[in-house]
Amino acid sequence: MIVKSLLENDMYKFTMWQAMLHKNPGAMAKYKFLCRSTPEYPLSQLADDLNKELDHLCSLSFQKDELDYLRSLQLFSSDFIAFLAIFRFQRDFIRVAVDKDALMIDAEGPQIHIMGFEIFCLYIVSELYFRRFDQEALLQESRNRLQRKIGLVRDHQFNRKHPFEFFDFGLRRRWSGLWQDEVVRTLKAELPEYFKGTSNVYLAKKYGLTPIGTMAHEYLQSYQASSCNLRDFQKNALADWLKEFNGSLATALTDTISMDAFLNDLDRALAVSYEGLRHDSSCPFEWGEKGLAHYAKLNIDANTKRLVFSDGLDFPLALELYEHFADRIKTGFGIGTHLTNDAGIKPLNIVMKLMSLNGRPVAKLSDAPGKTLCEDDVYVAYLKQVFNYAA
Repeated sequence: MIVKSLLENDMYKFTMWQAMLHKNPGAMAKYKFLCRSTPEYPLSQLADDLNKELDHLCSLSFQKDELDYLRSLQLFSSDFIAFLAIFRFQRDFIRVAVDKDALMIDAEGPQIHIMGFEIFCLYIVSELYFRRFDQEALLQESRNRLQRKIGLVRDHQFNRKHPFEFFDFGLRRRWSGLWQDEVVRTLKAELPEYFKGTSNVYLAKKYGLTPIGTMAHEYLQSYQASSCNLRDFQKNALADWLKEFNGSLATALTDTISMDAFLNDLDRALAVSYEGLRHDSSCPFEWGEKGLAHYAKLNIDANTKRLVFSDGLDFPLALELYEHFADRIKTGFGIGTHLTNDAGIKPLNIVMKLMSLNGRPVAKLSDAPGKTLCEDDVYVAYLKQVFNYAA
């Protein structure tokens, strides 16, 4: 089976999980799977195997050494660890169906019981999909390309004010779990000066690396349906996050309702308290300049802050961004698919997003309008009006 451990989830999912357990433990939610690209064969063919994998996932529980590891990070509360100790996914909360050639996955139930399905579903679907291609050819091409990437970093002349640091963000769309394991092991051995961690908590534990991850879009979106005033949902979510983790994990995601709307909500108190900002859509250069201008407007020394880039990055772009910004602000680069699914066959562009909470719709209006996913057009129009969103 593909899933080896419940710990093999994204770090941001664990942080979001604790935050929602404390903020709104009784919330009922709906998540929906979507493939945004055209696969080389119909994903509907994966349905039977996916159902077997989900049966297996729902038989797993956290082991003592895994809970001890999470506890050792000193980020998670004792009640959250106790919750994980008795947690098990419920099969009745997730449904797989086929609509012609399309694969349909819907998770519906208590948010704290279904939110964890997202990452598992994505990497299970991706690995099942790629199992139908020549595995040896995929592995050889992946290894060749990884070595070229390592060479590119080694050959680069780093002479900016702040260091170059990158992380593995490739769990969701990897073509193979064994390949991601090899990527992380190889980068730790060959680029220890620059490779600073992985979002895969299982591999972080296995290789003694820092598990990387803070908040996700679904955290901010959840506040659209649970915050008293929709206009203030971002401010409320950002303030609560600081309280939840006592100022740790303080990198703010900026594109739930566009960078401009986010900066309107990022007052000086929040900007001082947050270590930095994470980019996930739009031109990264324009986004970074907006962030720098905002820090200057607030009279904050940008050299004390960090810009984290994570939108479809490859190494050439990461190095270009580093050269552009690293004399003015600290940077970090979360590289995902380019590390774990760069084997000569087009990766699947798959997501599984929060659609509603307690019967109320939620949406993301990022700086890339094509990423908007919501089943309620009236709500999207209202959200745009509230935040003066013009894209």
